[in-house]
Amino acid sequence: MPAPDADLIAAIAEAAREAGALAARRATDDYRRWDKSPNHPVCEIDLEVDALLLERLMAIDPDAAWLSEETADNADRLAARRVWVVDPIDGTRDYVRGRPGWSVSVALVEDGLPIIGVLEAPARGQTWIAAAGGGATLNGMPLRAGMRTTIPGARVPADTLPKVDQDLVAMPRPNSIALRIAMVASDEVDLCASLRWGSEWDIAAAALIAAEAGAIVTDPLGREIRYNKPVPEVFGILASGRALHPAALERLAERAQAADQR
Repeated sequence: MPAPDADLIAAIAEAAREAGALAARRATDDYRRWDKSPNHPVCEIDLEVDALLLERLMAIDPDAAWLSEETADNADRLAARRVWVVDPIDGTRDYVRGRPGWSVSVALVEDGLPIIGVLEAPARGQTWIAAAGGGATLNGMPLRAGMRTTIPGARVPADTLPKVDQDLVAMPRPNSIALRIAMVASDEVDLCASLRWGSEWDIAAAALIAAEAGAIVTDPLGREIRYNKPVPEVFGILASGRALHPAALERLAERAQAADQR
């Protein structure tokens, strides 16, 4: 597959930049916030950013369908070859607490796989961009995931480590799962793993960024992740440097099998 058109990539990146700027500008305002479900905060800025992205991205490719955390799902997307997969503010918990660990996540998915991914993290001064077959960049600089081969000493984004993983090294953990995955791409961490069910919009852009930086990205059982499914959910993620991935799968196997009971 040829790499996506440079003008298309630039247009998507500009839409994400505008959305990130809106969120950053409103971050210190007095805005409404609530829990849409237990432990899942949302705020009115999520909805404003979602509306902006819907307008900008559909103008870029009006034939693509739409899948976003903050928009009611429409099954019509299943008939579309291309779909925008969007999280207006990934890491809302950090956003509402005034912390920098949030990002705007935009992916263009074609035939079930992301072909363009952009993360805009203005509070961190970061713009991550990847295109299928075209590599990944952070603020314009090419990215390359690390080549670590052994689990002991591996760096992971974590606030605390369970007893079974005390041989790992905890690194600062942004609330945004997308940013945690992207940290594998920039070799800030060696692996990022989640054993929880999540949504496609949480990971679509970041998974492409990590993969284009040379990482391997699967679910925790080593299975390929596809997008634009009828139920747009994913069982966790494992992103790591290519050489580390087999050992990481082995480390997680028993826990992943126990967690994948759904």
